[in-house]
Amino acid sequence: MSARLLRNATLVLGFAFLYGPIAILTAMSFNASRLVTVWGGFSTKWYAALAHDERMLQAAGVSLSAAALSALIATVNGVLAAVALARFRAFRGRSLFAGALYAPLVLPEVVFGLGLLLVFVALDVERGFVTLVLAHAAFTMCFATVMIHAALKDCDPTLEEAAADLGATPFRAFLLVTLPLIAPSVVSAYLLAFTLSLDDFVIASFTTGPGATTLPMRIYSQVRLGVSPEVNAISTLLLGFVALILTASALLTRGRAKGGGAG
Repeated sequence: MSARLLRNATLVLGFAFLYGPIAILTAMSFNASRLVTVWGGFSTKWYAALAHDERMLQAAGVSLSAAALSALIATVNGVLAAVALARFRAFRGRSLFAGALYAPLVLPEVVFGLGLLLVFVALDVERGFVTLVLAHAAFTMCFATVMIHAALKDCDPTLEEAAADLGATPFRAFLLVTLPLIAPSVVSAYLLAFTLSLDDFVIASFTTGPGATTLPMRIYSQVRLGVSPEVNAISTLLLGFVALILTASALLTRGRAKGGGAG
């Protein structure tokens, strides 16, 4: 067997291992049979059945609302943190500040979720939608900061200096000069934070409460009783939604890279 054939075979096996389960799940969501292991023909009836599943729709609404709000908070905080790291490089405690920001990147989610739970209990905060949003904002902020910080490091600071020479205040120079330049990365950071929040199960399990069940939690609770075709259908819809967001984020990042290369 030639080296090229072996390489291609390894590549195919790797992709099959990674995406085979997703392909099977997507195909079974169109299965007319209620039995998930028996193919009963092509049908979209399980997607139509989702429209009448109140609990699943409510969980999807909670997940989308929490993801939108937490991503907004994480992105705003990420911009502020990235500006502090990129523009104020010599302040005392910078290393500790950066370490605290990036710690959730490597911290096990179960530890992070448990820590947040203890904080909410210590503060006597009732768990629900608000605590879910705050927890997801804290968790996704580090990812937003990494993306925005990288964009700021590539942004020429002399442009802000030129605006300051023309009379602009630091805030106005950042708002009118720097922010438009890093806007694609800011939008990408928001989309990434939105996706991470939408997909999260572990942290949500620790920090949410009655009436604020997220979609991953609802799916997990139903899967414990057996995989149903409705679960396959909602999982496929969730997969397609996340794929669209990641594609939009990739296109924005690619456009920024091309713009930077052209400049």
